[in-house]
Amino acid sequence: MWKDHQKNKDKFYEQILGRAKDSLPELAVSDNRFVIPELASEVQGNRTFVSNFKEITGTLNRPDSHFLKFLTNELGTNGNVEGNRAVFQGKHSSFQLKKLFKRYLNDYLICPECSKPDTRFIQQGRITMMKCDACGATTSIRSLS
Repeated sequence: MWKDHQKNKDKFYEQILGRAKDSLPELAVSDNRFVIPELASEVQGNRTFVSNFKEITGTLNRPDSHFLKFLTNELGTNGNVEGNRAVFQGKHSSFQLKKLFKRYLNDYLICPECSKPDTRFIQQGRITMMKCDACGATTSIRSLS
């Protein structure tokens, strides 16, 4: 009797697990991961250029203006987008820019619940939230004033 009861529990568990897996978004069960491009920067005179700026924002699925505002705020300088690259006033080391890029990824791309990069920005009233397509979590993000 005990073995029959345990078999029924196991069968029931497998059914529930199967339904849960079927209800997950496709991104959560996919093995395909995108590769985040390396930030490529160089200093020319008194300006710093990020030559693959558009490639980065396109891969991250983030607005150019958001990433640019983050960098200009953190660098404490002016910046703008020219074609595919971003231009910042002043000399900023590659190390400093890569460190800021890593922080941007942690704060505005990676889901704090499941640690996957399958997130997007959504508006809820006047608040911008980050919604994870992999696990369904919704978290508020720090505003860029």
